[in-house]
Amino acid sequence: MSSRHQKLIDYVSDIRRRNHASASALIIMQNSKIVLEHYKGTHSNEPSKKIDMNSMFNVASARKSYLALAISFALYEKKIHSLDDPIEKYLSDYDKKPFRGTTIRHLATHSHGLDERADGMIIREFNAGEKWAYRGINVRILTELFRHLYGLDFTLFLKERVFIPLGMEHTIWATSPSPSLVKVIDSPEFHGEFKLDSSDDGMGSNLHTTARELAMWGNLHLQMGCHEGIQVVPEAVIKTATTIQNSEYDDNRLPDNGLFWYVQNKSRAFSEIGEHVPKGAYQILGNTGPLLLVVPENNLVVVRMSNKRYNYGGDNYLHYIREFSDLAYQTIATKNVMHTSSSIL
Repeated sequence: MSSRHQKLIDYVSDIRRRNHASASALIIMQNSKIVLEHYKGTHSNEPSKKIDMNSMFNVASARKSYLALAISFALYEKKIHSLDDPIEKYLSDYDKKPFRGTTIRHLATHSHGLDERADGMIIREFNAGEKWAYRGINVRILTELFRHLYGLDFTLFLKERVFIPLGMEHTIWATSPSPSLVKVIDSPEFHGEFKLDSSDDGMGSNLHTTARELAMWGNLHLQMGCHEGIQVVPEAVIKTATTIQNSEYDDNRLPDNGLFWYVQNKSRAFSEIGEHVPKGAYQILGNTGPLLLVVPENNLVVVRMSNKRYNYGGDNYLHYIREFSDLAYQTIATKNVMHTSSSIL
């Protein structure tokens, strides 16, 4: 193992300790091969099994990348005419204020301007397309849209069209406890808990996967839908999801997005991608610690897993996310890796 690898492993372990997580995993894949794999810790902050390659982490908001692929499929298969179609064209319940003027593009790029109050009332924060704000209502609307278009949940669609062809057996929207699931820690004062939902329809944040299968998911995108010589997903579907789809904002600090993915063009102050990561890279993040970075320029996929709710750093968490992506990229960019290194501790 090189000193550069050890520096990255130490960084991940240090953030895990600081954030009071019990578990971490790290995978670097280049040229479709794992070149670094490291696991540390246990499934919870109580006596529990050690983390290994079969440990399934809750990926929280990183699940948006899966919904993104489903929506991109709908566009490719002409279930959706255009990303610029207003949502009420397909879902009549949204043909009223404050939804008017909100397009599928706005919903998939966090530029919709909608929010939901504690009492369930939907409010408009800003005009659609003018700004960027991370809210959860867009996930619910686009999940409903896919079900309306296809007559089934996007989770089942992806299982049949993507997961089974890829051999992904450990990526599930979990509805019941399992020894393979890693518990999520909300506070170091309390034992971790399973983050489950009563349904696997994709509405809840109960998606769990292993570090290896998240890397496989990233590599499918990197290889433009091709896996082991087979075109599992049309190239155009991947391209739509992972290239910039938002309009230019007046505020140049705001991040660029594909369909949910953060995409690197010019480095943006409010982006989660580090300034040294090259143009064309894209990344997705969850608040329980998962991170998936894809760097086409270097044929690189990076996965980091953790199990603590809210990423380390408080209001300054973006600094540490950007710092990690810069460090991970530089670990590979400075010198190509020629051998596989695996460590399970």
